[in-house]
Amino acid sequence: MLQYNILIVEDSPTMRQLISFALKRLRGIRIVEANDGVDGLKKLSAERFDLILTDINMPIMDGLKLVSLVRNDANYKDTPIVVITTEGAQEDRERALALGANDYITKPIQPNRILDVAKGLLKIT
Repeated sequence: MLQYNILIVEDSPTMRQLISFALKRLRGIRIVEANDGVDGLKKLSAERFDLILTDINMPIMDGLKLVSLVRNDANYKDTPIVVITTEGAQEDRERALALGANDYITKPIQPNRILDVAKGLLKIT
C-alpha cells in the first residue's frame, strides 16, 4: 500500500486538528504536525514528505518564508505546497503562488476542499 507523508505547518492546534481530520479520510497517509515554520523545516530535514500544508501567519517564521525556503531546497523543489490562511486578499494569494505554492485555500476551511486539493496534488483517484 502506498503511503503518503503529509506535513501540516500551522500554529493553531485547533486548525491542525481540523486539517488532519479532513485528510484522514484519505487512505495510506501519515500526518506529521509542526507548530511553526522553523519546526516545519526541522521536520522536513528529518524525513521525506509528499505534501506540505502551511499557514501564512505564524510566529518565528511565517508560511511564505517557509514556502520560499522549501522551494530553494533541491530535495523539495517539486513537493506540492498548499497555503491555508485567513489572508483572503488577491495580492497574498499571488505572492504565495509566485513563491511556489501549488494552491491557496482561505479559512474558514472546508474539509472537502482540502481533500480535493490533496487528492489532486498527490494524484490519488
